[in-house]
Amino acid sequence: MTLHNTLATHLRTRCNAAARHACDCAAQRPALALVLLLAAGVALGAGLRTGAAGARLAWLEGRTASQQAQLVETRDQAQREVNALAARLGELQAQANRLNALGERLAQAGQLDDGEFDFDAPVGVGGAGPASDMPVAELQAGIDQLDARFKASGEQLSVLESLLFSRRLEQAATPSRSPIANSYITSGFGRRADPFGGGGEYHKGIDFHARTGDPVTAVADGVVSYAGVRSGYGNVVEIDHGNGYVTRYAHNSRLVAHVGDLVRAGQVVARAGSTGRSTGAHVHFEVWDEGKVVNPRKFL
Repeated sequence: MTLHNTLATHLRTRCNAAARHACDCAAQRPALALVLLLAAGVALGAGLRTGAAGARLAWLEGRTASQQAQLVETRDQAQREVNALAARLGELQAQANRLNALGERLAQAGQLDDGEFDFDAPVGVGGAGPASDMPVAELQAGIDQLDARFKASGEQLSVLESLLFSRRLEQAATPSRSPIANSYITSGFGRRADPFGGGGEYHKGIDFHARTGDPVTAVADGVVSYAGVRSGYGNVVEIDHGNGYVTRYAHNSRLVAHVGDLVRAGQVVARAGSTGRSTGAHVHFEVWDEGKVVNPRKFL
């Protein structure tokens, strides 16, 4: 009986221990699961945070790259505008040089005093201020206005130069000097006593004293229209000046110019002599205007 009771007591003790162990294990399983779940949540949260930071960083890098591209495009556009303005500046400088050259030629043609128009001297300017940044559009508009003014001034100066040049050509082609240097008139234009047989005659020109061989010069620019012998005139040179005027140089000992020669005022066309109807060496000079002989005195 005692042995039986001892065995029963031992069995109950083992059963109770086993039951407690099972209960302890059962109690520990939810806690372990909770720990594992919390660890997984922490890992998932860290992963989510890492992914968001990466996305944010990628967005910032993309935005920076876009801004850099915009800066490069803005810089290139500004450089293109500067290059265009530089090209316009070069055009304006060329026009300014042309206007200066025209002005200098006109000053010379107008026989203006030296220094009256100094095209190299800087122009005085000023203002009260204050100054501020000028927008590119405003600068471009100012250059356009200056370009238009340069073009208008250039056209006006070109017309003026053309008129002055035409006037100079007309003056150069108008008899306006003596056909022989350092001389004097021995017989005038118009009615006079005939030096050969007496009576009167109409003298068509002016006689200048000369020695045989003295240079006879053209009194204006022109083209030699005749070079040869004419009755009463001896050796003759005639020059057509292209504006209705023709001049005649007679009684020469020798002719230098030939028909078709282009001669300038002051150029030697013959040598003085006494050929033809002449009493001695001299230069007979005539001026014809539109086919009519006129008094040369008004041209000398």
